[in-house]
Amino acid sequence: MFRYFITTIALFIPFILFSQNIVKPNIDKYKKDTLILVSKNPEKGFYNDYLLYIPKGMKKHNKSILLVEPNNTGKLSDSIEFHQKSAINQAKGNSIGNNISTELKIPLLVPIFSRPASKPLVYTHALDRDVMLEKETELQRLDLQLINMIKDSKEKLKILNIPVDDKVFMNGFSASASFTNRFSLMHPEMLKAIAIGGFNGALIFPMKKLTNTKLNYPLGINDIEKISKTKFNKEAFQKIPQYIYMGELDDNDAVQFDDAYNLTERKIINSLMGETVQKRWKFGQEIYRKENLNVTFTTYKDVGHWTTSTMNINTILFFQKHLN
Repeated sequence: MFRYFITTIALFIPFILFSQNIVKPNIDKYKKDTLILVSKNPEKGFYNDYLLYIPKGMKKHNKSILLVEPNNTGKLSDSIEFHQKSAINQAKGNSIGNNISTELKIPLLVPIFSRPASKPLVYTHALDRDVMLEKETELQRLDLQLINMIKDSKEKLKILNIPVDDKVFMNGFSASASFTNRFSLMHPEMLKAIAIGGFNGALIFPMKKLTNTKLNYPLGINDIEKISKTKFNKEAFQKIPQYIYMGELDDNDAVQFDDAYNLTERKIINSLMGETVQKRWKFGQEIYRKENLNVTFTTYKDVGHWTTSTMNINTILFFQKHLN
């Protein structure tokens, strides 16, 4: 028998299961939004908890696609409860990911990665270079931990009679856009489609050099094999349908801060890619087009570093086109 317990966490989400094992509900269609908190499982390769959201109206037995949205607390804290609360809010309604999941009736996975104040340069929620070099178990190789969470969530969805595609959708905004962007270069074969908006730095480029300057991770792929222990699969990366968007007033610039980029990275970005977010946005589009990537770019007028209903709708429509 499966062992579990249930507790109410919000009026909008009637229950949450705290368990590694999931009870199979005797229903054909979910009548209420359901949020499952899955405990960390070192034996399966993930050292942090994650959330699995199943929207109201989602049917069992029909093949679906798992949507992944990295968590982004926006603040430093050594309290995992702080990051958990933020991730729960993200999963149950305060995110584009939840909107996509709710409208398309597909499951959503949100990891609960910490962003510790005791290690301010380790920008976990953006998957920066410090994260990829981190040795502490809970913070080590968050990209691989997320992959193992995806594998585990597929097993749990199978128990719930929710079969999902081998590949996943991935979405992010701001820091989680950077996480998604960087993850997509290291693990393109896992992705069916991705959408990112308001990336608060610079896009990672699928190239080793720019005007004879080496582009190490997270600027490019010069040392990506050393960093990720995987060979860059350019063909797979070129095939991923991508929707990348930015507000024309967005000036949220992580490049100028040490937690997001080191001094060497900052100098390369400012000198070769542009000193402002908007200059980098235009330059990044040029590079991605030259590299023949399957990308749709959109700039939203009168919008800064925030999302709008139009952005949400367009992102939903983008993923809807790739459901089959």
